[in-house]
Amino acid sequence: MPALLGIFLNVLAPVFLLVLLGYLVAPGLQLEARTLSRFAYFILTPAFIFNTLSNTRIDAGLAGRMVGFISLVYLGSILVAFVVARLLRRSAAMTAAYVMIAAFGNVGNFGLPIVQFALGPDALGVATVYFLANLVLAFVVCVAAANFSRGFSLGMAAQVLRTPALIALLPALAVNWSGFALPPVVSRPVDLLADALIPVMLVVLGAQLAAAGVPRLSLDLLLASGIRLVSGPLIGFAIVGWFRLPELEAAVGILQASMPAAVLVSIIAMENDLLPEFVTATVLFSNLASIVTLAIVLLVL
Repeated sequence: MPALLGIFLNVLAPVFLLVLLGYLVAPGLQLEARTLSRFAYFILTPAFIFNTLSNTRIDAGLAGRMVGFISLVYLGSILVAFVVARLLRRSAAMTAAYVMIAAFGNVGNFGLPIVQFALGPDALGVATVYFLANLVLAFVVCVAAANFSRGFSLGMAAQVLRTPALIALLPALAVNWSGFALPPVVSRPVDLLADALIPVMLVVLGAQLAAAGVPRLSLDLLLASGIRLVSGPLIGFAIVGWFRLPELEAAVGILQASMPAAVLVSIIAMENDLLPEFVTATVLFSNLASIVTLAIVLLVL
C-alpha cells in the first residue's frame, strides 16, 4: 500500500492535477480547447519532437526493435477489439469505433509526463520513439476503420504524411546523425516551445474533458475502455522478452502500451461522423479510469 500511494502521489497526481486545472478553469476563462489543441498539435509537438530526437542517441537496431514491439502490442489490442465487437454482433460502425479506441493510446498527453515522472528525464527520448510509432500506426488504422462501414477511401490517408510530428522527424534525425549544433537563435526558441508541450497538453486535455461533459455508461463503453486499458499492458508484459529490449526501453514501452484512448480518436470520429458521442464518452471514461490501471502497471514495473 505505501508503494501504491507513492506512485499515485509522485507520478500520477501531478499529471491529473494539471488535467483537473484545465477542467476547472476552462469554462470560467472561456478557453477554447480546439484553439489550444491546434497550437499544441501544430507548433509545440513538432518543436518537442525535433528538440528531443535531435539530442537522443538510440541505436538504429534498438529503435527498430522498439517500433516492432509497440506496433505488435497495439495490433494485438486492435485484434482483441475487433474480435470482441464481432462476437457481440455489433454494427460495422460500432466495430470500427472499438478498433479506433484500441489503436490510439494517449501516448502524448499522458504517456510523456508519466514516463518522465516515473522513470526520469532520460526516458523521455525513448518515450518519444514509442509516441511516433503509435502515432503512425494509429492514424493509418483509424483512417481505415473510420471508412470501414462505407467503403474504404484513401482521401484522409495522405494526412498521415502531413502530420506535424512526422514532418519534424526528418530534420531532427538529420541534426542528430550529422552532429550539427544549432545556433542559439534557433535552439533556444525551440527549447522553450518544447518545454511548454507537456503542461499545455495536459491543460488542454482537461478543457476537452470539461467540454465533453459526464459520459453515459454503457456496456460498449466499458468494454471498449477495458480493452484499451487492459489488453495493452497484458500483451506488453507477455511479449516484451521477444524483442530483447534493455530494462528502460522495456519499461517505457509497457507504460506507453498501457495508456488510455487518445483525444485525437474523438476528433477523427467527429470528422467522419462515426458515433462521435460514443467515442468521445469512451475517451473521457478511459482517461479517468486509467488512474487505477496505470497505478497497477507502475506498481508491477
